[in-house]
Amino acid sequence: MKTIYLFSGLGADERVFKYLKFPGHHIVHIKWITALRNEPLAAYAKRLLEQVSTEHPILIGLSFGGIMAIEVSKLIPTEKVIIIASVKNRNELPFYYRLAGWVSLHKLVPAGLLKYPNRISSWFFGAGSTEEKLMLAAILKDTDPVFLKWAIDKIVNWDNRIIYDNLVHIHGSADKVLPLKFVTADITINNGNHLMTLNKAEDLNRVIAELLR
Repeated sequence: MKTIYLFSGLGADERVFKYLKFPGHHIVHIKWITALRNEPLAAYAKRLLEQVSTEHPILIGLSFGGIMAIEVSKLIPTEKVIIIASVKNRNELPFYYRLAGWVSLHKLVPAGLLKYPNRISSWFFGAGSTEEKLMLAAILKDTDPVFLKWAIDKIVNWDNRIIYDNLVHIHGSADKVLPLKFVTADITINNGNHLMTLNKAEDLNRVIAELLR
């Protein structure tokens, strides 16, 4: 039985994968750990690697988890890397995120402000149903503000230039966090948004099942 390691989104946990199915595979949810002060992504990925115990694993990452899956894949041989609602390199980050990183604008936003759900955050992430809004609120509430600030800084300043042939990028056509027009996706989920692991799970399950054959 092959093992799949799942990397959730920024501040999120295994709840975002609750509707995805991986029959015939052993699933391990990677747990976010406390980032050290000014710790580079590569160093953080090396510490996450302690949770990977199989050779040539399959890595699946959502949003920030996609970035971390790519960073981990630089350290070990992998069978396949699948990123969902994420980016493969700096050029796929919207220019306004890169600009914010360049002028350090993101550092001026209090982390606590990002932890409170509202109509704008629900619209931005694509939380439409009551369940999705409640889950988004719970995820934001449970997010460590220090980790959140560290991760946002690493995202807007990410400068990856390595893309392996075994990487597959799945993206939603309605993603507002990382708009499709900025990325080159291998597979597009129609009307999929940043929370499509919840509201487009059936579509994702079909796509992932094909990729894992």
